[in-house]
Amino acid sequence: MTQQARTPARTRAARLIAVTLMAMSAALVVPVAPALAEAPAGRSQSGLKIIPLTIRTSDGKSHIYKVELAATPDQQAHGMMFRTSMPPKTGMLFPMQPPRPASFWMRNTLISLDLVFIGANGKVRNIIAGAVPKSEAPLNSVGPIIAVLELEAGETQRIGMRPGDAVRW
Repeated sequence: MTQQARTPARTRAARLIAVTLMAMSAALVVPVAPALAEAPAGRSQSGLKIIPLTIRTSDGKSHIYKVELAATPDQQAHGMMFRTSMPPKTGMLFPMQPPRPASFWMRNTLISLDLVFIGANGKVRNIIAGAVPKSEAPLNSVGPIIAVLELEAGETQRIGMRPGDAVRW
């Protein structure tokens, strides 16, 4: 057998081995339980509870969103980090009990966000629009709040949201 005759056979054997190894490794993948909210470093978290949230703007219009609830300290610390997109009409809510001043940053957050700080009366206290991705600059509430709502950048302007508007979940 010549060298030319052996090369295609070796190529076919190598391909067969590669395909077999890929199939075996795929069988070993273990799905992660969706209830686990803590994500590995460098990945967005998933499995957060999704709840309805309504914003009633001063013009009397109601805007309904489906938001992820970052309820635990670990979920809140991770927040929207490492995400590359955000579907329309979605967001993330960070409840705060007891009410307190809050400060956020955008470390490891890859998309621009609008941050809505919500007072104890359910009204918007202040808005920080278009927070800069990856920035470590503090983004602060004006006074004590019961929650922070993160929306896609530009969403608060799109719906005409202002301090004093009502947020319910």
